[in-house]
This record gives sequence, C-alpha cells and structure tokens, in this order.
Amino acid sequence: MSYQVLARKWRPRSFPEMVGQTHVLRALINALDNDRLHHAFLFTGTRGVGKTTIARILAKSLNCEQGVGSQPCGQCSACTEIDEGRFVDLIEVDAASRTKVEDTRELLENVQYAPTRGRYKVYLIDEVHMLSNHSFNALLKTLEEPPPHVKFLLATTDPQKLPVTILSRCLQFNLKRLPLEQIREHLAHILQQEGIDAEAAALAELARAADGSMRDALSLLDQAIAYGGGALQLAEVRDMLGSIDRDRVITLARHLAGTDAAGVMNEVAVLAERSPDFASILDELNSLLQRIALAQAVPQAIDDSLGDRDAVMDLASLMGREDVQLYYQIGLMGRRDLPFAPEARAGFEMVLLRMLAFRPAAAQAAVAPAANTASPGGGGNTVKKPQAEPLAPAQAEAAAPTTDTAPDTTVPDTPAAAVVIDRSAEGWAETVAALPLSGMSRQLAEHCSLLAREGARFELALDAGFESLRNPKWEAALEQALGEHLGEPVKIVLSAAESAAVANPRQVREQRQMEAQAAAEQSINDDPHVQSILERFGGQVQPGSVKPVE
Repeated sequence: MSYQVLARKWRPRSFPEMVGQTHVLRALINALDNDRLHHAFLFTGTRGVGKTTIARILAKSLNCEQGVGSQPCGQCSACTEIDEGRFVDLIEVDAASRTKVEDTRELLENVQYAPTRGRYKVYLIDEVHMLSNHSFNALLKTLEEPPPHVKFLLATTDPQKLPVTILSRCLQFNLKRLPLEQIREHLAHILQQEGIDAEAAALAELARAADGSMRDALSLLDQAIAYGGGALQLAEVRDMLGSIDRDRVITLARHLAGTDAAGVMNEVAVLAERSPDFASILDELNSLLQRIALAQAVPQAIDDSLGDRDAVMDLASLMGREDVQLYYQIGLMGRRDLPFAPEARAGFEMVLLRMLAFRPAAAQAAVAPAANTASPGGGGNTVKKPQAEPLAPAQAEAAAPTTDTAPDTTVPDTPAAAVVIDRSAEGWAETVAALPLSGMSRQLAEHCSLLAREGARFELALDAGFESLRNPKWEAALEQALGEHLGEPVKIVLSAAESAAVANPRQVREQRQMEAQAAAEQSINDDPHVQSILERFGGQVQPGSVKPVE
C-alpha cells in the first residue's frame, strides 16, 4: 500500500478529534443535536485551520444513516463514502478553478432535484471568494430560497471579498489560528502513535514554523521525519527550516543586557557566517524579548517548551523592564524597515545599535551616589563629596573636619534631628512633578503617597494594585532623584498602601483635572450669553465638548 501523508492520515473524522476551534464546534454540535440547522454555513480562517475538515464532518452528521446528530457513526456507507471523497450527494467545488458564471449555473441547475442517496444534498464550495460577481448573483437566488433538502457549506480565507448579500444569508464561523502549544501537543501525540522518537524542542520549532496552521505543521513534520531518517532532532529540524540556533540569539541578548556593543557586533559576525535571513533573526530576538517581558511580569507563565526557560529567567533579572520594552519596540520598527536597508546585515546591525543608543538615561547612569571617601593628609582628614551642590546647614556641621576621624555621611534610619511630619498630598505631588524621572521610575513615584518624613527618611506607600512597580532599580532611581532635588542624601522606606487616606500624585492630578473640568462646565452653564443662545435656538451643550483652558 502506498504511503499516506500525515496531513491526510490524521485528518479528523469527527468533532471530538478536532484540535482547537471549540467556539465553532460548540455551536455546530448544539445546532445538530437540537435540530436547529441553517441552510448555509460560512467557515472563514487562514489556511490549514480546519475549514473543509469541519465542513466534511458536518456533511457526515447530516447524512449519517443513524440519523442527524453531532456524532456520526463513521461506519455506515454514507460516512465511509464521505471520508473517501466519493459520496454522490456531497458536491465539492474549488471556486478558484471555477470562477465563471457558466460554471456556477451548471453547478446549481440540479439543486431542485432530491438527493440521490443521502438525506441532504450538500454543496461544499472552497475558496468561495474567488467567484466572479456574476457567479455570486447566480448563487444568491438559491441562497435566498433554497430547497429544504439542500445545505451550502462555504469556506474562504478572505471573507472581505464576499458581497454582503452573501454574508447576510449565512451563519458565519471564524476559525482561529491554533496556539503553538496545541500544535506541539498534537504533533507529540501523532509521533507517539507512529512510534517515532522526537525531541520536545524540535516539535516546538516545527510548531512555531507552522504559524497557527495544523496542516502546515503536519506537512513540516512529514518533511522533518524524512530529513532526519525517522527521528526528530532539534539541530536537524533547524537545518531543515533554515532557522538560527536559539542559543545564539540568547547570547546576543546577553550582550545587549550588558550594553556590550563590541560583543553584539562580534555575535552578528558569527551569525553572518551561516548566511542567515536577518529578518528571521530579528523575529527570533523579538520573540525572546516578549518572553523576557512576560517573565518579568508573570514568571510562572514561562514554560520550557522551547528549552530556554532558565536563560529567559536569567535575562529577565539582568534587563530592566524599561529596557526590554524599548528593545522590543525598536525591534518591531526595525523589522518593518529592514527591507528598505541597503543591505540586510547592515540594517540588522543598525537595529541593534539603535537599541543600545536609545536606552533610558537612568539605566546608563549610576543608580546610587558613590560613597564618601577619606584621603589621608598631614594636618588632618579631608572628605570628598559625591557631588558639588552646596551643603545644607545640618550637613555642613556634620562635615566639619576633626582631628581624629572622618565624618560618617550614612543616612540613619531615624536621625537625631527634629522630626518634621509632612502629610500634604499637594506638596508631595509638586515635589514629584519636579523630579527628573522618566519611564517606570516616574510611574513608581506617581503612585506613591507620602505618609511621613522624618529628617532624611521618607516613608512612602505604594498604591494597591501597582505592586509590580516595586523594583530595586526604580526605587534607587527615585531615591537618588529625590536626594538631588533636596540637596542631601535621603532614604526611602516603601510599603504597600493599606488605605487611600493620603492621595498620591497621580490621584492629586486627576482630582485637579476633575475640578478644572467641573469649573469649566459650570462657567459655561452660568454664562448668560450662552444661556440666551441655547434658549433662543432650543440647543444644549454637548456633553464632553467643554474643556478647561490650560
């Protein structure tokens, strides 16, 4: 017996065998079991997601000799003939090769006759969007008033090209791209049944290359089995697909994390030795950055299906969240512009250099000021300050030279100075607005309320629901910016907000905006000229049209 390709051998023959598309299957199963059948069904979606497969299962459900239902027996002559593609009352048409109106009229001229063997005469028209306008007009009349024994099953990858008159007469089902994990699990199941060994990472590579299409995944699986001589190894699958070793992309990301421009360029040179598709490498890098961002936000969501979980978690700890988001955005924009580069490698290198050049300034500067250092001298000790700003009176007194020891400028948790409590939300909001912060450190400051200030110690409470903003790097940036603003080192003690007793700067700003908006609307409502015009013409002020003057 001749070999049967996996895409045909493992084509589902019943609804339970389908992978994914549960939103479509549920509607069809309920319609079949409750005898609420429409006369025309339209299945849309990209290639290989199951449009014609579902249509054929539906044809079996309608014509099974055991009766109409969502579970055809699969054993009767009608079921077996439909599976084998020779059921006389299932008329399958490829609209791409029969676009003329004469073809459509010929197809429909026997619609009025009863089915030869089955319960229903089923017309399955694939790629229906390829029909001409005249063909659609010829089909429309039958769709409007179909005989009770006829069902139309239409499939298309481009529903936008169908006339609305056709769309309005069909039940529409949009089939989705299949998730990578679903494809990988199904490939693993097939290989287990076939008795073929495979590395999990190799299956993940095939699933990614399939791009949501199960049929493409099975075709690639057939090719990989042949390429590997009956077994699937990651290295061989990558060679077959022409993809780059993911470890090289991870190494590239490590150089980015360390702002090592020379290392980045050396890694590009290594990659270039294999004459790769630099657009694919950039896609790999963007995919890795997405996983890193996910690891930073929801670590438990990172699985090891690609064999890189440990590397992703390590990179997530090395990179700042702002850097990852910036790299990802630059990568996406660079992917779009790559075809316009004079040479693919040069364009790829420019994307990487742009990532390094446009990192947030806070990420490139030292987070905390350098510690004070004492230098020995003949007549006493002198203190080297970390910055040249004038000292506050308390600092000047503490910094006075002594004959036996250098002064200690470490900020104590509870200073001996007089305690000054400041709970003014307005005052704290003004202070935060003046700080030279940006990105996530700015977001952290905006969502922190000032609970108390004791000398150089600031007690802040982070708004509930924004715990993800807690990050040593951003807290240090806020502490440094606040210290520079006040002209003295400070210590920030951050805790979670237990109540909304003290407003944070974001809430203060929103309250100001609400008050300004209310004042502007009240001003319009109180204006006698406006009221005169409204009364004269029977008009009204459109809600939301009044804006306060900045």
